[in-house]
Amino acid sequence: MMRLFQNGGLYPSYLTRLNQLAAKASGFAERRRIFLDDRFGALHFLQPVLEEAPEAFFTNGDDETLQRLWAHEQGVQGKPPLETILLAQIEHHRTEVFYNLDPVRYPSAFVRKLPGCVKKTLCWRAAPSGKADLTAFGAVLGNFPSILDSWRRTGCRAEIFFPALDPLMENYGQGDRPIDVLFVGGYSRHHTTRAKTLEQVARLADTRRIVYCLDSSRLTRLAESALGSLLPLKKHRRPQAIASIARSPVFGKSLYELLGSSKIVLNGAIDMAGNDRGNMRCFEAMGCGALLLSDAGRYPDAMEAGLTMEVYGSPEQATDVVSKCLESWPGSAEMAARGRRQMSAAYGKAAQWERFVDLVGRT
Repeated sequence: MMRLFQNGGLYPSYLTRLNQLAAKASGFAERRRIFLDDRFGALHFLQPVLEEAPEAFFTNGDDETLQRLWAHEQGVQGKPPLETILLAQIEHHRTEVFYNLDPVRYPSAFVRKLPGCVKKTLCWRAAPSGKADLTAFGAVLGNFPSILDSWRRTGCRAEIFFPALDPLMENYGQGDRPIDVLFVGGYSRHHTTRAKTLEQVARLADTRRIVYCLDSSRLTRLAESALGSLLPLKKHRRPQAIASIARSPVFGKSLYELLGSSKIVLNGAIDMAGNDRGNMRCFEAMGCGALLLSDAGRYPDAMEAGLTMEVYGSPEQATDVVSKCLESWPGSAEMAARGRRQMSAAYGKAAQWERFVDLVGRT
């Protein structure tokens, strides 16, 4: 068994939830356990991490509270940079394989500082990243072929790799699904096509139960504040149809609970991967047994329009597809169940780990 070190990262909006959940955590191990138990990002966590294998070590290198707890417990004096703490953890663990989910924060410059015990380095990056240098990693992993090609053009070795369903998802969505349509995700002026789709479907809220949990941008929040109402920020405010049903963002097990309570999960890619599709919400929705409704494009295996999921070609068409699926729900429910079975067969944790081990051997 390789000595694996997996480094994660947190959304700023999730950190608020974690600090509440771990308010009474007494040390590094307890805060990390609370985080892992909440399952935020679990589709990316490799099987040995989720199974707490003794050779595997996990941390979030950008969680200052967590990292300083570790440093304090190791007798580190002062307040060293988070990078220094992460390097010390890797050396202390005697890591052989370093897998980094946060390579923009910890890029090639960090890899070059790794201790000699580290033999292989891999990172996950499925989004454009400006001028980030990842060439020092043995391989950049991701599930969008077009973005992998862009990394190859910068001189990186890039390999296809997929999220894997969290085994805990089987516990969700086995009963009634009172929510007709759920959307969970980001909302900002950069999500123009997605925003139009959300506005169209939100207009069904008079007759259907539509739930939007939005992680809005700072500019959107400012535009909708009392101060923002006095400023020329109209274009950054959400349409009334969306604002009237919007809730706060959800993460972790709370997200699983909502997905498992929803008939349809609405998804919309943002303009970053060309025609490639298959962002994290697709895996989460189908893994919790909801019917995925997403924008047309090139999807991974087991995500097949008309068989395991539904697609739309325009914001207006999304509303029509929602109505059709809800009006013929027994058939739509069968499609969702078929999608869940096929996703479980294709994207399990054991298969993900087997693929990772294979990639390490070829890196």
